[in-house]
Amino acid sequence: MKETAVLIVGQGLAGTWLSWWLFKMGIPFKLIDLPDPDCASRRAAGVVNPVTGRRIVTTWMIEQLLPFASASYGEIGSFLENSFYKETSVIDFFPSVQMLQAFQKRYEEDPAWLVPGRDPEKYTEWFSYELGWGSIQPCLLVYVEKLLTAWRSWLGKSGFLIESVFDISKLRKKEIGIEYADMGARYIIFCDGRSSAENPYFEKLPFALNKGEGMLVEIKNLPGGLIFKKGMSLVPFRENVFWLGSSYEWSFPDDRPSQKFRNNAESWLQHFMKVPYTILEQFASIRPATLERRPFVGFHPLHPQIGILNGMGTKGCSLAPYFAKQLAEKIAGGGNILPLADIARFEKILGK
Repeated sequence: MKETAVLIVGQGLAGTWLSWWLFKMGIPFKLIDLPDPDCASRRAAGVVNPVTGRRIVTTWMIEQLLPFASASYGEIGSFLENSFYKETSVIDFFPSVQMLQAFQKRYEEDPAWLVPGRDPEKYTEWFSYELGWGSIQPCLLVYVEKLLTAWRSWLGKSGFLIESVFDISKLRKKEIGIEYADMGARYIIFCDGRSSAENPYFEKLPFALNKGEGMLVEIKNLPGGLIFKKGMSLVPFRENVFWLGSSYEWSFPDDRPSQKFRNNAESWLQHFMKVPYTILEQFASIRPATLERRPFVGFHPLHPQIGILNGMGTKGCSLAPYFAKQLAEKIAGGGNILPLADIARFEKILGK
């Protein structure tokens, strides 16, 4: 039987970052994953935004997460001799008087992250807007698909990757560690997004899966490298191609792209864009969000050889590097997981 220290299930952002930190710490691992082009990580916009919501509140832990993410994406980029992120700004065109007032109020109370748009006409060549704009900065734009593809290639060439569907019926708990198929490991960590909501070890966790839809749109000659937002967002994806989205549906009949979103997106483009555009692709994915909007990190209270790194919703680009390192340090025998993220907070639920 093959032996390793950690078996990771899933290679979205969570599995990518956990495997990176284990590699950095010299902890043996294998990662099992069959690629899914519509997994939430691969369809993510890749934006780390320091403010959020209609009231423009500071994103949870952003003072720690933003510099940590910047350093981490830079480090893995250097290792793979590639670039996976850039610092940028969100140009926020106010879609309503209420949003304009929320921006102004927040700026008066705490100007961190916000810059008022001093030239109201600056973007009128490309966009239709009536209530002006403000800038949110600095933000990070992570090239998620590029990162996942490059890291997967390295994992494969280095002998860490098992390209297969994970079959939980083949998982066997031992007194110490686990066995899966022909492999033994000290720990198994589930980084498999929406699938963990149906995992018998973690299905009691308060997941709140939601559906997000988006599009890829070709638009030439927009001001370079910026994110444009007016309700929905236009995010640079590759040269002259933008990610457009996203929707948030808490109740949905299926995980396929819908005509409703397409109609809304086409109407948004018609009213917002002054320059030609071409819709290239529509997609949908299911986000592994949580009821309390905090991630699930740590080990099962009854089965300490079985762990999870999941539940990051729309914040995976900032949460995954940070909490993957905390979990890797825990596996290495030191460090602690932030209590607000540690699944120890659900000990009573999971212990039933």
